[in-house]
Amino acid sequence: MAKYLAQIIVMGAQVVGRAFARALRQEFAASQAAAQARGQAGRQSAAASSITGMTIQEAQQILNISKLTPEEIQKSYEHLFKVNDKSVGGSFYLQSKVVRAKECLDEELSIQQQDEQQKTKPPDQQT
Repeated sequence: MAKYLAQIIVMGAQVVGRAFARALRQEFAASQAAAQARGQAGRQSAAASSITGMTIQEAQQILNISKLTPEEIQKSYEHLFKVNDKSVGGSFYLQSKVVRAKECLDEELSIQQQDEQQKTKPPDQQT
């Protein structure tokens, strides 16, 4: 009886392991394809998300904003940071997600500003 139970557990672990590995490969391939499809903007967004560990869309959802303006980001950040303060019964985890979302969006704004500056420079001054 114990022998059959051990075989079932081993087979189940193998099946789950293979399914997990396959899903991981598919997710990796899909993320690479999406990054290639986005082109240059995708590489820049990837730079911002690699710093904070979240995508621009996820950061916008966390801060509940639709436009990437410094004012809107700061207003939403301040509100969500205060309501998630541990001293008022909030969650440190949620508060840290709010901080990371703001960092991600600030980095994205910085990248966009650099791009705009590059576009407005005369061709002989671009590096």
